[in-house]
Amino acid sequence: MIKVGIVGGTGYTGVELLRILAAHPEVELVCITSRSEDGLPVADMFPSLRGHVSLCFTAPDKARLTDCDVVFFATPHGVAMAQAPDLLKAGVKVIDLAADFRLQDVDVFAKWYGMPHSQPALLAEAVYGLPEINRAAIKTARLIGLPGCYPTSMQLGFAPLLAQGKPLVNESALIADCKSGVSGAGRKAEVSALMAEASDNFKAYGVKGHRHLPETVQGLEAIAQRKIGLTFVPHLVPMIRGIHSTLYATLLPEARGLDIQALFEAHYKDDYFVDVMPAGSHPETRSVRASNMLRIAVHRPGNGDLVVILVVEDNLVKGAAGQGVQCMNVMFGLDETTGLRQVPILP
Repeated sequence: MIKVGIVGGTGYTGVELLRILAAHPEVELVCITSRSEDGLPVADMFPSLRGHVSLCFTAPDKARLTDCDVVFFATPHGVAMAQAPDLLKAGVKVIDLAADFRLQDVDVFAKWYGMPHSQPALLAEAVYGLPEINRAAIKTARLIGLPGCYPTSMQLGFAPLLAQGKPLVNESALIADCKSGVSGAGRKAEVSALMAEASDNFKAYGVKGHRHLPETVQGLEAIAQRKIGLTFVPHLVPMIRGIHSTLYATLLPEARGLDIQALFEAHYKDDYFVDVMPAGSHPETRSVRASNMLRIAVHRPGNGDLVVILVVEDNLVKGAAGQGVQCMNVMFGLDETTGLRQVPILP
């Protein structure tokens, strides 16, 4: 059994980790930390876990994290980089759901997250936890920086067009029009996330710059092995969970005869959690709700040069906790889908 610890178990990604790991056949939950809820039974805070998780929250200084095989950080930015060195020295693998180990440039990290990076050597070692792109590196990794929710949808949506060795589209003018539910902002008291503020409303934000932009550009350039240009506009929609990304790319003249549908199907034929839907489909966020699936549909309006890629995922699962468990499975030599075959819930 894999002994698992979770640092920061009271947020949305923390409780999602608990939900998934509690039913994982190869996992033993060892500890769940919370400074403010020390001693409180997890099931008292999250009644949905009654009968599934018997642990109490433990203050970080009392938690037996070094007894674990792997520790997940579901914490604010900056926490994982402070604690990861001691855990790694003790032989514990680390999977960070925040941004501490996503960006490879320490100056870019400091610019977008407002703090210096305290572990540049570990940052250089960290593997970006997108299994469909970095599966081989994840297998041997001891430190994973998990992608953000928006970057997961954008990178997996654009990847088949960028990974062919030669440009198929105008890579200097990629566009991502993305929408997320309110849970993407985290479980905290914030005016913009109040029901009276978010409900019956729809708005863009972060147009002049969003911290997921440099991460996504970094990932797309690694896939393409070339410089790319991306315009990314996120939006907040009045739903709890889910991301819908509409991606746009313009075919180059020499690629006009390409069968885009076949290209995407071939690219993801061995990836269980990426569903390339039949031509003409329109995936819905509810078709992936509470699951680790990401669904993609590809369109070419009027059979013209514009490729429209529709991507949906659950931001808390494939965009966070589920993807972390997927990485854990790969790291420990398990079938990648272990504990992650939950069927999406409807309605």
